[in-house]
Amino acid sequence: MRARTSLAATARIVATARIVATRDGRLPVLESDGPLALRRTRAAGPYTRVTVVGAMSAPLGGDRLAIEAEVRDGARLHVDSAAATVALPGRTPAPAGYDVTLTVGEGAELHWLPEQLITARGSELVMRTRVDLAATARLVLREEQILGRHGEETGSLTTRLTVHRAGRPLLDQELSYGPAAPAGWSGPAVLGGHSAVGQLLVVDPEFEKSPVPARRLGATAVLTPLAGPAALVTAVAPDALVLRRLLDAASTALRGPADAPAGIGEPDTVRAAIHAAEAVPG
Repeated sequence: MRARTSLAATARIVATARIVATRDGRLPVLESDGPLALRRTRAAGPYTRVTVVGAMSAPLGGDRLAIEAEVRDGARLHVDSAAATVALPGRTPAPAGYDVTLTVGEGAELHWLPEQLITARGSELVMRTRVDLAATARLVLREEQILGRHGEETGSLTTRLTVHRAGRPLLDQELSYGPAAPAGWSGPAVLGGHSAVGQLLVVDPEFEKSPVPARRLGATAVLTPLAGPAALVTAVAPDALVLRRLLDAASTALRGPADAPAGIGEPDTVRAAIHAAEAVPG
């Protein structure tokens, strides 16, 4: 591990962690930095698995954190995290920054499935995720934001997700919540009073043969096909548990169980998965 963490007089942390995965299952680069500790963990199936373990409280106000992951041609990488990330206020009024850069090569596949991001009261975080996909790459990406810890108001959060496939724009979406966001962010047209929001993006060249139809997924989630072989599920929920159930149900409906072909576009599969998620008391 090469240390690049800097700690200024204002206690600002600047850290970048890096992952490179190859088709033979190797990780020629697995570089932790500061609060971003990377660990190779046991994986199921053909995937190489990396878990992000928080080594200290971060991000705080003024911190600049980044993760870069490169999935080379033919490789299969699954990245998750050991626990939720909590954005906290720091000693400086400057917002924290968290940048994620993902590159997926030809015939490669990336599952990017971190735990929730929680914005504590008084925090301010700008999070940017950029994904560059080759034409035959596959991607499953989940983002979950929990606005405030239990019983408290949320901090301020701005997220931007930008995805390019074969050099062409596929998705560019920016969302803002909390005191620094424009008025109306918590109103009926956006969150409708919910405190958990998330999305699941699935990019698969097979969708070119079998496009995914737009549909509602329960009362607070929607599946939207994109102008490319991709589908975006957006959901709001009263808490993190219900949100995860909704997104897991959507993932099952889109991709099928991990060891079976995906049930793409099958209404009965979608309804069964969503009803199963909603049937469990929240």
